[in-house]
Amino acid sequence: MYFFQAAIGILANTFLFLFHILTIHQDHRPKPTDVTTCHLAFVHIMMLLTTLEILSADTFKSLNFLNDLNCKILLYMIRVMRGLSISTMSLLSIIQVITISPSTFYMSRFKHGLTNYVSQVFFCFWSLDLSFNSNMIIYTVAHPNMTKLLHVSKYCSLSSMNSIITEIFFTLALSQNIFFVGIMLLSGAYMMIFLSNHQRRCEYLHSMSVTPRTSPAKRATHTVLLLVSFFVIMYCVDITMSSFSTVLWKYDPIVLDVQRLVGNVYAMASPLIFISSDKRIIGTLKNVIDMTILTS
Repeated sequence: MYFFQAAIGILANTFLFLFHILTIHQDHRPKPTDVTTCHLAFVHIMMLLTTLEILSADTFKSLNFLNDLNCKILLYMIRVMRGLSISTMSLLSIIQVITISPSTFYMSRFKHGLTNYVSQVFFCFWSLDLSFNSNMIIYTVAHPNMTKLLHVSKYCSLSSMNSIITEIFFTLALSQNIFFVGIMLLSGAYMMIFLSNHQRRCEYLHSMSVTPRTSPAKRATHTVLLLVSFFVIMYCVDITMSSFSTVLWKYDPIVLDVQRLVGNVYAMASPLIFISSDKRIIGTLKNVIDMTILTS
């Protein structure tokens, strides 16, 4: 199940990443949603690879790296990528809110040059996540003969921390997560109101015998709203299991395996949702299939 989930997620995210890289390269003025989706796909690829423990101790034995270094790199990257995933998803929801908002909306002034703002925001996200998770470099160990260890993988554990340091990093991580989840919830509420008003307008036009059409903005809003809802649900389940294990300072192997599966569900499912809802990708896939049939 674990490797099957990772294989599908890595393939789907890689396809999505390459498609948007080509789109950005061909378009002189790339859309901010393309740039953000590309970044999200890259983050999910790295998340799935690190969670697969490709950078585990067995991989680095032939390179003569110390086990502690392996674990520090592995767990640090996992935490950083998870933080980037939630922040990038919240940014995507904000971008969609700005895109669909009327000119009277106070955030509409960011529509022009939004792609440039996105690049600056990415720099801030990377800086914050690299800083807020720096404790993983210090307190990650490779199963030495020590007590009070919290096992977080087959090879790696977290040693006990000073209570003040633990509270500081816990507060930083919790505040960051609450902030970004709150943004997603507010953005999702706004998009639901927008879709509800749009639906009423469509019903009014339909009553006047005008055939309503689903606009690209509405399709994109449906997609982002679905992704935001799915992300929040998966995040709540993941954080509940993680908090319960951390408070008890004990990881049951079964709980750890289930948490990893739950934690990677979004990284696997989100590219499939993007691909199935993007007419550009569907059109490209149809053209490739038609060319394959003709050549065969």
